[in-house]
Amino acid sequence: MLPERKSLVLDEHAAADWIRDGMTIAIGGFINSSHPMALVRQIIRRGIKNLTVVGAASGGLDLDLLIAAGCVKRLVTTYMGGEHYCPVAPFFRIAAQRGELDIFECDEGMFYCALRAAAQRLPSTPWKAGIGTSFPEINPEIKQYNDPVSGEPMLAIPAIKPDLAIIYAAHSDAFGNVQHVGTGFGDRAMWRAADKTIAQVERVIPNEEVRKNPLATSLVGVDAVVRAPYGSHPFAAPGYYIEDGEHIREYVDAGNAYAKKGDRGPIEAYLEKYILKPKTHEEYLETIGIRRLVALHEY
Repeated sequence: MLPERKSLVLDEHAAADWIRDGMTIAIGGFINSSHPMALVRQIIRRGIKNLTVVGAASGGLDLDLLIAAGCVKRLVTTYMGGEHYCPVAPFFRIAAQRGELDIFECDEGMFYCALRAAAQRLPSTPWKAGIGTSFPEINPEIKQYNDPVSGEPMLAIPAIKPDLAIIYAAHSDAFGNVQHVGTGFGDRAMWRAADKTIAQVERVIPNEEVRKNPLATSLVGVDAVVRAPYGSHPFAAPGYYIEDGEHIREYVDAGNAYAKKGDRGPIEAYLEKYILKPKTHEEYLETIGIRRLVALHEY
């Protein structure tokens, strides 16, 4: 008789126990969509510091929030902002200008090269598109060399290997078979590169539902699953809800108060109201309110 498979479903607190000071973590999503915010807020509540954060290739304000809370030492991403809400993320901009943040400078192609090298257990991978640019000067970890076979100049992009990837998706079964609605953005690359992956999902579905359409499974056998309805709020969740523009503007206003006037009062109030006072994801949703949440339904 085959042994029964073990459920990988954890609550947000048990999953957050996996995250410690100084780790390299990847956080999935794309600008204003699909970020594992229930776990991002747990990182801040716990006061975790000195993280190397591998953001999405187009990073959003989820990363900026971690910078505002003092959690990030090093950042790997190619863009940081909120599109029309704010072209450049406010706390990222100030930290970068002041030299308070170690930034791995790269473009999107280099970003995925770095993750691919980690997935292949290589120290680096060759890349040709950046030849003739200033990237090797700006980022001394990127090395130019001559290919030993063709003699062509190439760039060696160093591997970026997360200890842990934290991604958001629509569904998973209890055994870590994850299904995105839509593209899943760069989450697959993070999953392949990381030592372990936690998937935060809107719903945990029966394994029978996964097996009905196996082609919809985007990540196979992640290490833990966290159920968090409305878990990407204030960002969008494809197939579930759109972004909460009012809430995002509230955050951006708090960031601009610091970026333009040096006033941390509004961001401290934001952190207290939405992160430090609510101790759980459910308490956070109560703070947002059912009327606001229901108003965001995409369909």
